[in-house]
Amino acid sequence: MGAEVIFYPTAIGWVRGIEPVEGDWKLAWESVQVGHAIANSVVVCAVNRAGTEGDTTFWGGSFVCDQFGKVLLRGGEKEGVFVVDCDLGLGKAVEAGWGFMRNRKSKTYAAIAK
Repeated sequence: MGAEVIFYPTAIGWVRGIEPVEGDWKLAWESVQVGHAIANSVVVCAVNRAGTEGDTTFWGGSFVCDQFGKVLLRGGEKEGVFVVDCDLGLGKAVEAGWGFMRNRKSKTYAAIAK
């Protein structure tokens, strides 16, 4: 619908007693956010909670990536406020090259999107 930036607030981290047998959960979380940016030709601000509560130690690691998946800013493991310049025009160039949006066939999934 024309969005140029997507904010993904999350509260994800390591839970005591649960082993990540599949692999690196933090890397997977980051990869998903970068994929959203590329597939939708938008800037993604992946915001993640920091600190510990109960059995969960939140990763922090908030980051901003551009429409091609390049990380523009990466927060640490502590709380913080961050500002980064983003080229919103890059989305048009990425979409022109990849064509994810123009090649979507929204009529094929219109019934489930109601």
